Amino acid sequence: MAEKRGLANLFKPIDMTEGSPVKKIAAFAFPMLLGNIAQQLYSTVDSIVVGRYVGDNALAAVGNAFPIYNLLLVLFIGVSTGATILVSQYVGARDREGLSSSIGTSILLAAVVSIFIMIVGPLISRPMLKLLNTPDTILEWGNDYLVILFLGLLGMAFYNMLTGILRGLGDSLSALLFLLVSTVLNIVLDITFVKFFKMEVAGVALATIIAQFISAGLCFIKLARMQKFFDLKWKYIRFSKKYSVDIIKLGLPSGLTQAIFSLAMVVVQRLTNSFGEMVIAANVIVMRIDGFAMMPNFSFSAAMTTYAGQNLGARKLDRIEKGTKEGMLLTTAVATVLVAIILIFGRYLMGIFTETEELITMSVRFMRILAVGYIAMGFSQVYQGVMRGVGDTVTPMWIGIFTTVIIRVPLAYLMAYLSRSPEFPTGRFEILPISLLISWIIGAVASVVFYKKGKWKKQFHTD
Repeated sequence: MAEKRGLANLFKPIDMTEGSPVKKIAAFAFPMLLGNIAQQLYSTVDSIVVGRYVGDNALAAVGNAFPIYNLLLVLFIGVSTGATILVSQYVGARDREGLSSSIGTSILLAAVVSIFIMIVGPLISRPMLKLLNTPDTILEWGNDYLVILFLGLLGMAFYNMLTGILRGLGDSLSALLFLLVSTVLNIVLDITFVKFFKMEVAGVALATIIAQFISAGLCFIKLARMQKFFDLKWKYIRFSKKYSVDIIKLGLPSGLTQAIFSLAMVVVQRLTNSFGEMVIAANVIVMRIDGFAMMPNFSFSAAMTTYAGQNLGARKLDRIEKGTKEGMLLTTAVATVLVAIILIFGRYLMGIFTETEELITMSVRFMRILAVGYIAMGFSQVYQGVMRGVGDTVTPMWIGIFTTVIIRVPLAYLMAYLSRSPEFPTGRFEILPISLLISWIIGAVASVVFYKKGKWKKQFHTD
């Protein structure tokens, strides 16, 4: 009986207002890290399957479509971020009524935003691909992939929203369990649809949306069984002006930041496309590995947001500062290990996606340039996570705008122009990772500076 109770306790929300900060942060972050890695497998397995069974051009088509997909998801990202912050604060304050209303409003907002994107997305996918100067050899594949993903967006949207609510409650382990189930399903369906049914790029898109619907359904069932902590009743699933405004107010800066990031990705993708299919495919491989390399940073950032939000609700400023220091040390250690793995095993990692030697060599060169940047991003994500958790979502927004709009995009185009030559008429492809690395380092410095200045502490005292 004791073992059963212990196992059940693993899936209960974590109270981050008591106990060792680093242990609570790690207990929250590591299950979420595994979940994020599993979620990253969706797009990575898509790339591996099409690269292996369809070809390098299909691999380029899948990656080329992603900036457009992400651009339309920013509305939803803002709602999800605002919901996570608000839920964590009500958990810390032990406010059952506020928690129930914020969760119900979040679910309804997610449904409305999802339906909007499902209508708009398929209508603009082809024009957007053409706007990016997508080569004709990959245009149709990219459009098929996007249209199917947009039509099946509801599953992805609710999965991310519901896991955001679970994280705000302090439960990151349940989402991991559900995601592992759907990830295995996604892999099986990818191979089945592409290798055996010959559905090409459309097959991996269909596999992804089916798996995401299943993970969303499992998350909803879990929330429905957590009535001990809040009420999931129809009377709470409605538009509440107060909670809608709070969610949008907290989430809008993050959503706007992601919109700018996504728009910058679209602008840089246009530059990437000018280098040809080989560089497009190399960039896709690197971004898939990058997705895994960034997972610890994003996971610790989300953990710090929940940690800071709960302790804000409990009015424990000293505990926030202590947890931030311990969380930063933990994040740096994990990022350093990852950098070492990338530098040592980079060629083997790239070889998973393709057997084309030139493509592997180009991808390894990209990744080695970016490697040290993952440590810098650890600083950015932890400090910005704390700021968001206490309600200061504006400062991270401005840091993101500055590093992306003022630094990354202009620098990439300037470096491409300056590196043009008869051998490289559009410039050297290395400028893509170099410009990104510079923007990461500047963002890390800015995050440390603004955290030390303490605007987030003022936010603490006014709430």
